[in-house]
Amino acid sequence: MPEPEDSPPVRQTDPNLKDPCYVNALSHFYRGELGRIMIWRQRLDVTTTWAITTSTTIIGFAFSIRDVPHIIFFFNLALVWIMLWIEARRYRFYDAFRGRVRMLEAHFLVPMISQSPKILDGEWRRLVCEDLILPSFKISKLEAVARRLKRNYAFIFGFVMLAWTLKIFIHTKEPIRSFADFYHAMAVHQLPSWLGFGVYIGTILAISFLMIVMLRSSSEEVNEFGNSNSSLWKI
Repeated sequence: MPEPEDSPPVRQTDPNLKDPCYVNALSHFYRGELGRIMIWRQRLDVTTTWAITTSTTIIGFAFSIRDVPHIIFFFNLALVWIMLWIEARRYRFYDAFRGRVRMLEAHFLVPMISQSPKILDGEWRRLVCEDLILPSFKISKLEAVARRLKRNYAFIFGFVMLAWTLKIFIHTKEPIRSFADFYHAMAVHQLPSWLGFGVYIGTILAISFLMIVMLRSSSEEVNEFGNSNSSLWKI
């Protein structure tokens, strides 16, 4: 007797999803990888906290004592760049392990929920095995720096640069009425004006380059809802 026309189609599940050993092994593997990326995520927060703490301490010290030269912000910028580089290195490890988690979520959990075997097509098992044998980073160093700069450090650098500018305007010996006065105010003792202004402009250009050029050529971590122009995460 033929089935009614409005009856739902029968879906065939992947045979591996019915194997309890297979499902149990991947479930524990997913849980382990998820715990690993959470640990690396916490390490990212630590370096960000260090950068914020050192910056606020140096800025507070610079504004509390008038005679403190603005060259102290050279030291502040150097510390923030070091923290950014350390955090970018940690982010590459976080991103590498998160790639495995996303692979399992897309090719194991989604078929389990949808009961659709077609989603299991592809060579994702081979890719995961190769990554377990020979782990590799998924993004470059500059891309990792650009991502952390966009998420957190752009605001830290902006705060430091704003404090540096206010320090020069407030505690300078001569009033600043033009760009030339601001340029000459960059000189501190034996430090020439061109060096101080070069660091000032160079920091702004470096941040702008990483924010605009690098992020345009890279994919985002998570797509904005409804943004069709954003590139898809490579699973």
